[in-house]
Amino acid sequence: MVSVQFFIALMAQEVRRDGTMTSAELRERTRRFAVAVALAMKPLRSRPSAGHAADQAARASASVAANYRATCIAQSRAAFIAKLAVVLEEADETVYWLGYLEDVEGPAESLAASLQEARELSRIFAASRRTAKRQRPR
Repeated sequence: MVSVQFFIALMAQEVRRDGTMTSAELRERTRRFAVAVALAMKPLRSRPSAGHAADQAARASASVAANYRATCIAQSRAAFIAKLAVVLEEADETVYWLGYLEDVEGPAESLAASLQEARELSRIFAASRRTAKRQRPR
């Protein structure tokens, strides 16, 4: 079985020195993120104090990946911006649930790495949405 750390390491390799990524690279990064979170949540799902939050974190992170894929095939700029808003909401929800789990379960390397990636993805999608809205034709 592949470890959470493996997927986190792969995510970090995608970013170029100038900080740019193609949509295909970001699509793969979000998929790896969802897999890493799902793997990190497996041991927590059976714990009464963390089971619900682990399920929510796994669902939200998978939704980031799935909705970003939908963003990449948006039919219009307005649809692109709307879909990016959904991706941002799901990334932010993932940040919430992973932070909650850190508070409830205590610090863990896989949680910290996933939380860091969720925060970074949230920043990426927030900046992308701002840029897309600013470039929107009037």
